[in-house]
Amino acid sequence: MITDRLIDRILALENPTCVGLDTALEYLPEALFATVSDARSAAEAIFTFNRNIIDAVADMVPAVKVQIAYYEELGPWGLSAFSRTVNYAKEQGLFVIADAKRNDIGATASRYAKAFLAEPSFGEGFSSDFLTVNGYLGTDGLIPFAEEAKRSDRGLFVLVKTSNPSSGELQDLLLADGRTVYEAMADMVASSDAEYGKYGFSRMGAVVGATHPDQAARIRARYPHLFFLIPGYGAQGGSAEMLKNCFDGRGLGGIVNNSRGILLAYRKRGGTYYDAARAAVLDMKRDLLAAIGGYHA
Repeated sequence: MITDRLIDRILALENPTCVGLDTALEYLPEALFATVSDARSAAEAIFTFNRNIIDAVADMVPAVKVQIAYYEELGPWGLSAFSRTVNYAKEQGLFVIADAKRNDIGATASRYAKAFLAEPSFGEGFSSDFLTVNGYLGTDGLIPFAEEAKRSDRGLFVLVKTSNPSSGELQDLLLADGRTVYEAMADMVASSDAEYGKYGFSRMGAVVGATHPDQAARIRARYPHLFFLIPGYGAQGGSAEMLKNCFDGRGLGGIVNNSRGILLAYRKRGGTYYDAARAAVLDMKRDLLAAIGGYHA
């Protein structure tokens, strides 16, 4: 199962860090930004930046998360850079999370699922190991993704308790049965796949923000089989101490995303952006280990 293989890699590296390749043009160092004159050259510069980051960290982290919005704004050239980034990361042995937060029902949801989870029919596409999904349309919007994930042995991370400050306006509301909205969503995700791998986790994962430690503790206790994608560390205000509630007693159960803290590390540290990124990953690895206390099967 895909989640087992991801955890195998986390254990081998002793590092549940995911590098977020949310690469905005303004993140590029001056020399690389100077090569940009149009959408095509912008996309090429972004891919070059990503490739050098991947080369610098591929032996230290198990996964990257590629946020498609940063590529869509550059049109077809940007989508090509997204595809090239996804495929290059996979070639370097990294697991790839396509952060596209797709959300639809029926046949349309099935097409989204095939685009991001199935092997492409014609050469390189967007096929990734995991896809983020917004399940708040209900089971009609979740089942097509779950079915494709099982068929292709890929995984999903469904939005449950997100890291943004206003998430509680809806997700923390109480329902008539006493559950919160985010707990109802977690129930839906957990019931979508009862197949668990050797570590006890399913391919249906949940997005649970580091910035909400009390809610994370409730979700982890109630849903031990859900593997978490954990945003919010670093620039969004989440700390390693806050997110340790996302992990179980073995130090398993999640992967922690960090985007700006790694991509922009060179602005604080100096030197090349890729060497600074590597140093930032090492610091994050130590920070997580100190808070979580170790990882074992």
